[in-house]
Formats: sequence, structure tokens, C-alpha cells
Amino acid sequence: MSANLTPQYYAAEEAFRSASTAEEKIEALQEMLALIPKHKGTEKIQADIKRRLSKLRQEGEKKPKTSRYNPFHIEKQGAGQVVLVGYPNVGKSSLLAALTRAKPKIAEFPFTTSIPLVGMIPYKDILIQLVDTPPLSDGEAPTGLLNVLRGGDLLLIIVDAGSDECLEQLAETLSFLIEKRIIRKPAAGKTSEDDSENDHVNENDSFQRYLPYSVIINKMDLPQSKDNIEILRELMPGIPFTCISTLEENNLHSLKEQIYRNLDIIRVYTKAPGKEPDLNTPFVLQNGDTVLDLANNIHRDFPELLKNARVWGSAKFEGQTVARDYILKDGDIVELNI
Repeated sequence: MSANLTPQYYAAEEAFRSASTAEEKIEALQEMLALIPKHKGTEKIQADIKRRLSKLRQEGEKKPKTSRYNPFHIEKQGAGQVVLVGYPNVGKSSLLAALTRAKPKIAEFPFTTSIPLVGMIPYKDILIQLVDTPPLSDGEAPTGLLNVLRGGDLLLIIVDAGSDECLEQLAETLSFLIEKRIIRKPAAGKTSEDDSENDHVNENDSFQRYLPYSVIINKMDLPQSKDNIEILRELMPGIPFTCISTLEENNLHSLKEQIYRNLDIIRVYTKAPGKEPDLNTPFVLQNGDTVLDLANNIHRDFPELLKNARVWGSAKFEGQTVARDYILKDGDIVELNI
């Protein structure tokens, strides 16, 4: 069967051949995958594109083996990696400083942040990694930024509430992330919160990794902020957002709670038989994970040895014996029996 490839597909293929960086190659392959006609005659081509995409992503996630320093390689730490993204002077560095112990250089002039900066958010008994990034400019990203964004677990899109250009900041940042296939384009009638979970699906979505995101309207302490918020609500009604000021402690506490929820993770504590539980160092699992997933996180041999478990917290009664496929909840205490 003929492949019937379009001129747009061949243009994307040519862009892949001329790409000089892994980032450019990934972008071109994603474009090829989106443009290729979906029928039996292109199944082998689609499979080859997916194989090359997977290989490039795996190589990008590996720590460089050479001694050459790559400032855009951010090793994941903590319970999840949250990446800040936005235009110049929207307050990303101020937010990093307010939520973590990091001390970024903060100034009124743009492009103060030239490489990613990292801090750790203390949330209850876990740490969440927060990454400040160089700003977008005219819909373009500094070399290396796309890999940082794609490598995160959650994006925080930051907008300056006090700026007359706050509408443009939000619209252009969303457009950039959608164009680069980092976030999904919201489906008609859905909000960005719906979008981060389960919006419209095409044939390649099972292979494409889209990131959840939240829109954070920063600098609510500035005089024009309230009027600008009304403009945003009127002109972008389908995009929910959270309003904050880094000067308000309550705002920051609520934002930490929101970040934790949007990472879709749970904290699970363990105890040895006959002993008190360890309530200081929980295991961090994905929402929906089971007793078996916990066992695998503790030691690779545990799943084969595991007989059952006892659960305090979400079980019907405290210390209830549950099966290996029991779905755990945030804050559960688990005793594994092997």
C-alpha cells in the first residue's frame, strides 16, 4: 500500500535530516509523527519514528558520561520535579527564592537567569524539586530549555499580574508549549485542569508525553493586578489560574498544597512487624499505586517474596490484612509480610 506522504511531512523529514542537536531532532520527529497519514501503508514508518524518538529521549535522560559541564542537565531529586516557565520579569526567580532556600540573583532587568537554577520545596515530610529557567523571548527558547521543560513532572506557567502585557504573556507561553508539544491543546469546552489529565486523544497520544501544568498569576501585590485579572478572566475564560504574591505567606502555603496535588503522588509510610512506623521518611508513589508497587520500591526482590500486607489509614479497619493489588492512599502506613 502506498504511503501517500504529504509535502508537509517531507518538510518535517528534511528538518530532521538537517537537525544538529538532539532537541531539534526530537521536535522534527514529533512533527513527522503528527503529520504522517495513519493507515496500514505507514505502520512501519510510524514504528521507526517512535523507535528513534524513544532512543533520543533515553539518551537525553542519561547523565553525560564525559566531564563536559552541561548547565541544562538537571538531575531529578526529591518527590517530583516542578519547572517554572514564562517571559522575562514575571517573578520566577522570586518564587524560587520564596518557596525554597535557593538564593537566585533577582533584578528588575530581564534575562537575569541565564541557566536553570534549582531549589527544594519542603512540604510536610518530603522535598519537591523546583527549577527556575531562563525566560522565553518572542516565542523562542534558549538552547537546551526544551529538554528541561520536557524532563519535568509538572510545569508552572508564571505570568506577571502587574504587567499590561499579562494577557500576551499567558497566551504566548501557552501557544509556545502547545506548538512544541510539551502540553496538550485544550479541547473545546475543557479547562487546562481537564487538559492536564485526560483531554482529547489522537492515535499518537499513547506515545507522546504531555505534561500537566498550572497557570500562576504572580505579583498580586502590584497596583494594576486586580484590573488585569479581570481582563484575563474575561478574555481567557477557559484557563483557570491561581493568583499569588510571593510576599504573602498564606499564598505560598496554598501553592505548595496545589503543587503536591498536581504532581499526583502519595506518601506511604512503612513499619516492621511489631515495631512503630517510620513517620519521617515516606516512600513516594504515584496515585493509584498498589502494595506491590510499594514492595518493588523498597527492594526488587520483595514482590516475589510478598505474601500480603497490613494497612493503617485507608483500610476499613486499622491493621487490616490486604492483598498485593490493594490500592494505597496518601498517608497510609503499611506493614509488608514476606
